[in-house]
Amino acid sequence: MKLITSILLLAISIPVFSQSTNVEFVRREVQITTAVLPLAPEEKETATVYGYDETGGLEILRTGSGSMVCISDDPGKEGISVACYSEQLEPFMARGRELTAEGKTAEERSAIREEEAGSGKLKMPESPSMMYIFYGKDENYNPTTGELKEGQFRYVVYIPYATTASTGLPDKPHAPGMPWLMDPGTHKAHIMIGPF
Repeated sequence: MKLITSILLLAISIPVFSQSTNVEFVRREVQITTAVLPLAPEEKETATVYGYDETGGLEILRTGSGSMVCISDDPGKEGISVACYSEQLEPFMARGRELTAEGKTAEERSAIREEEAGSGKLKMPESPSMMYIFYGKDENYNPTTGELKEGQFRYVVYIPYATTASTGLPDKPHAPGMPWLMDPGTHKAHIMIGPF
């Protein structure tokens, strides 16, 4: 009985490797812990979380009651990177995921969403909307606990159609860590802050 218990404990503590994608699969609970790392403690339990199944497909791991949506680390990419964003951005992000699943390139996704946002088909936030990104190196990640040591933050504030003139921000940083406006004048205009 002790041997069976030991084997079961070992099985749930070791990441599984997918046969079809040959990428490391991290347990759902651990993915959730990792995905919400960028959030304040009071927001972690209420966030909606997307993560990856054994085949590398994206799925909802937890439907939350709060205003934040988090995406766990993509096991098929080098390094660890998670993001949490305001639910106001979910239509924009969800459409991006749909277009990616259809095989659209980054340029095609951008053009399609620009057109749909301009026509009103794609609902964009009416006020500035926050996204927090937390990232680091694979060797600093613990796939058993979901902890990431020596991670860095990058902050993104989506402000559709903002321009350098309307915000007073430059379109590229000229000092480390300063805010700047990326994609000015477009549906995906956003203020970038960091990394530091």
